[in-house]
Amino acid sequence: MSAIVRPALVLFVALTVLTGIAYPLAVTGIGQAVFPAQAAGSLIARNGQPVGSSLIGQHFSDPKYLWGRPSATSPAPYNASSSGGSNLGPLNPALADAVKARIAALRSADPGNTAAVPVDLVTASGSGLDPHVSAAGARYQAARLAQVRHLPLETVQQLIGEHTEGRLFGLLGEPRVNVLQFNLALDALGS
Repeated sequence: MSAIVRPALVLFVALTVLTGIAYPLAVTGIGQAVFPAQAAGSLIARNGQPVGSSLIGQHFSDPKYLWGRPSATSPAPYNASSSGGSNLGPLNPALADAVKARIAALRSADPGNTAAVPVDLVTASGSGLDPHVSAAGARYQAARLAQVRHLPLETVQQLIGEHTEGRLFGLLGEPRVNVLQFNLALDALGS
């Protein structure tokens, strides 16, 4: 019996040390050496204090800020421990009601805006943590931001242009704006 148990136990301990200790330490060390900002959570700092991550969205509902894509996480929006989509299909009445409520909130915040509402402003992402809004979604909100902050519309539009990230590798995704970084830039304007 010990002829079977001893090699199995030795193999168990060896694989535990290799895959449970050595490999994670090596990968973490390489990640911190090669990609230090990403390994630290892609944190965004303001006055030396972290205010968020460029990879996880934050909830903004004040009209003076750019609003991001709705979050389907619960119990609170952008709850990173509860990542996931709403799982509501396109024919689900609950999704239609949620979209109508989101459109009403956008129209209420900017009653003069009669443009078509970009779809990403009224539908949640698959993770519920999307830190970006489409460039179209940012431009849709530009007039409201300019009015509330008493800024020229051109200034807000220029800031949107400066913060618009292109497609990944020039092919994948759509042009997008990181909501937290944009809102910090808006605050830096002082209005």
